Amino acid sequence: MLNKGAKLLSQRLSYCDKIILAPMVRIGTLPMRLLALKYGADIVYTEELIDFKILKSIRMVNDVLNTVDFIDPSDGSVVFRTSPLEKENLVIQIGTACPKRALRVAQMVEKDVSAIDINMGCPKEFSIKGGMGAALLSDPERAKSILKALLDHVSIPVTCKIRIFPKVEDTVKLVKEFEALGIAAIAIHGRTRDERPQHPVHPDVIRAVAKEISIPVIANGGSREIARHSDILKFREECGASSVMIARAAEWNVSIFRKGSMLPLDEVITEYLKLCVDFDNSAHNTKYCVQNMLRELQETPRGKIFLESQTLEQICQIWDLGDYCRRKQLEYQQRGMFSRREAAILIQDGPEKKKIKLDPDIIEKNVAFVRANYKETNDLPKSILHLHANKNSLKLPTYETCGEEKLFRSVISFDGKRYTSSFWEKNKKFAEQGAALVCLLHLGLMDEKTLSENGSILE
Repeated sequence: MLNKGAKLLSQRLSYCDKIILAPMVRIGTLPMRLLALKYGADIVYTEELIDFKILKSIRMVNDVLNTVDFIDPSDGSVVFRTSPLEKENLVIQIGTACPKRALRVAQMVEKDVSAIDINMGCPKEFSIKGGMGAALLSDPERAKSILKALLDHVSIPVTCKIRIFPKVEDTVKLVKEFEALGIAAIAIHGRTRDERPQHPVHPDVIRAVAKEISIPVIANGGSREIARHSDILKFREECGASSVMIARAAEWNVSIFRKGSMLPLDEVITEYLKLCVDFDNSAHNTKYCVQNMLRELQETPRGKIFLESQTLEQICQIWDLGDYCRRKQLEYQQRGMFSRREAAILIQDGPEKKKIKLDPDIIEKNVAFVRANYKETNDLPKSILHLHANKNSLKLPTYETCGEEKLFRSVISFDGKRYTSSFWEKNKKFAEQGAALVCLLHLGLMDEKTLSENGSILE
């Protein structure tokens, strides 16, 4: 039996006759999930989120983006971001090997998602060595203890995703045991732990399992045979499954979820990039997802320009969204959303003050170096200070940088005085730039109002 709350919610989040965006590492972030829903996906899964990463994060409501963000306090990075636009269709997938950790994560996120899935199918070395993913198939008692912990204590549906065993009867046996616990549905990737995408999928095994259980079966692993929307339905029929979960076919062109014809790739990328801008997606993750869409097109002249891009604005410029990206980022800054400010709020003074002995004569301000505010290298604070020193025949500044707990802080010595920022940066270069900013402010070479408006001065 499902827990009472899960039973009520499962009536809303049905797993029957659905086409689902599969959990994909680094692909299933918020912009891709929202685009999949726009094109017709019924349910979207997050990428696999490792329990430790969620547990060390802090939940924050982002009023500017209208999102809920789980932030890593060590560097201000977004571990998981979700929007109310997807909540009724969102399943979070957790990578875990521990019932207690899994439950703590589930209780952290259950108000922000509609279901929780435990990954028991990932064959990657990282997961296997950590006792997660497909390793749980070799330890069914641990797998069942994880599911039971969630089923007994959370109010939303719980599911899991597995791979098949070499013997059909072994797969059927395990799935029946999971069903008896009360899971809402089960996703089955039709390959064994040792098989990879180049190996044929086994729809006959999925069909055999589906015949033996009463909960919905979600078929996965058919992307090699899926080139259009009608192929999705064909794969579901072949597997005798309730629903179908799409991974690689959606990764290449997420408009596969459209009931009509798929959209041209450029149109899909443009819509994806717009969502990345709207929801402040990281440039690194955005680039990774676009690379997976372009595939062999990365070798074209435009593709090579794309590969050289570093910032979200540079990526957007290739698809004529550069101005849109700049305007949106400025709007967010003016409304008070600065990713580095969020980090500062969380980590405050960084490592314990007692570890850092600062000379009381050091001039200190709470200033962060926001790289997006500087378009040219010669506009960087260190460059400006270097030029000032040369023009006035002064000795060039020197920097002393210390690191604690993967964060950095720098003290700059210039013209007989020393300067530092109280803000801890995530790398040495940014720490030096932040210290240079404090010096420029003190010398009157930087305008405090401008720095406050662009988010460099932290309140």
